[in-house]
Amino acid sequence: MLPTTSPHSNGSLSSRDAARHTAGAKRYKYLRRLLHFRQMDFEFALWQMLYLFTSPQRVYRNFHYRKQTKDQWARDDPAFLVLLSIWLCVSTIGFGLVLEMGVLETLKLLLWVVFVDCVGVGLLISTLMWVISNKYLLKHPSKSFDVEWGYAFDVHLNAFYPLLVILHFLQLFFINHIVVINSDWFLGYFVGNTLWLIAIGYYIYITFLGYNALPFLKNTVVLLYPFALLGLIYILSVSLGWNFTRGLCWFYKYRVQ
Repeated sequence: MLPTTSPHSNGSLSSRDAARHTAGAKRYKYLRRLLHFRQMDFEFALWQMLYLFTSPQRVYRNFHYRKQTKDQWARDDPAFLVLLSIWLCVSTIGFGLVLEMGVLETLKLLLWVVFVDCVGVGLLISTLMWVISNKYLLKHPSKSFDVEWGYAFDVHLNAFYPLLVILHFLQLFFINHIVVINSDWFLGYFVGNTLWLIAIGYYIYITFLGYNALPFLKNTVVLLYPFALLGLIYILSVSLGWNFTRGLCWFYKYRVQ
């Protein structure tokens, strides 16, 4: 591992190094870089987005490298968050167009999706996973080895991105065209529910990979157990004619009324 600090002879960090590695200092550095686009590595963030679909393990290998070089698991560059926000805004506007919403309705939907669905739900899930992993999954509970909240948030963003692309972008082309998901016929809700299965499956798997990448956690395989429930719900939905996409479209329209 590459050295990132200069320890004293007794193995402790200097006061300057200790302050530099506090959660508050890391958070301040991250938020400060949000205001400096030239300091963000958008090319690397795009690379991560590509590999989250094709080989998500490679993305988490980079998190290992960051821990070795910068002594933190969480991202210190907000470029991924910025690109994800752009994706979210563009796809939500696309939903507004597909559902034939007005400008004001689309703006309301955009605010709901960004601040409630993405930020609010993301903070809730990240905090919940942070608490669960630190309380139940640590091999040897100690202050030296714990899951950073910022890392839990990054894992959520990684898992959320493929879900966003599949359900908020790819699905748009099928709602009223090609297969017409937003209908009662079998092929429509079969294709729509299959997209939901793939999207949520990506979310579960990438979340598992994120926590499984941490060497001080145990029993992370339990994070794959929701696959059983997901498969059961999918079979029931296709058998009983449930249409998740149609429900989402109705929910979006209801929100902006």
